[in-house]
Amino acid sequence: METTSQAGAQAPAAEGGQRFPFARRTVDGYLLAPFPWYGLDEAFTGPRWLMQVGTSADGFVEHGSTGHGDEPSVRNEQVSGDEPKEKFAVVVTVAAHPVRRLADGTGQLEATSVSSAAWLAGVGLLSVTWPTQMDHTLRDDWLEQQTETAWVLADDLTGSAWSMLSLPVDGVPMPFHYRESEFGWVLAGSTREGVHVGAYGRGMSAYGLGFAMIKDINAYA
Repeated sequence: METTSQAGAQAPAAEGGQRFPFARRTVDGYLLAPFPWYGLDEAFTGPRWLMQVGTSADGFVEHGSTGHGDEPSVRNEQVSGDEPKEKFAVVVTVAAHPVRRLADGTGQLEATSVSSAAWLAGVGLLSVTWPTQMDHTLRDDWLEQQTETAWVLADDLTGSAWSMLSLPVDGVPMPFHYRESEFGWVLAGSTREGVHVGAYGRGMSAYGLGFAMIKDINAYA
């Protein structure tokens, strides 16, 4: 599923080896989506914020993410382990559609699936991960390797790396594929509203989460 970010690239590295990949985003791209957005349900009372949307080759919004809790940052091994750990959960909404041709007839876009949501969530978690003791010169190689691994895992949701978890979506229990790693957790499932939902996080237990359609995306802006 080839998409591009409509909100721009990640912010550059800051002094001290810390990067802030989630600059404040505008709501404009979200309002262009022809599908509903999802976030954590009203049981979550912490901060909510926008991240970015992804568009297809023909300019249509295909997916996007909303953040909950602390805005994550990438930290290297020089940051003290005594600092409070960030607690966040990011929800990824992916439009569900079959294989379709581009509007200009130059090609076609792959169908989206729960695997698409799992892949985007897995890559999202990697984007805010810096393994302990890893030199900054090695992180790009590590990220490339782990991104490929995330794709392989997302393409095999029935494999041993995943377990099943039931979580409420709009108040109705729905099945999710779930996996944990030393860097955090990733999950993915579907809704009854024509979208797939993925999520990733750290410091917040996935077992207590619930998802709901966002009534007003402006509330995240």
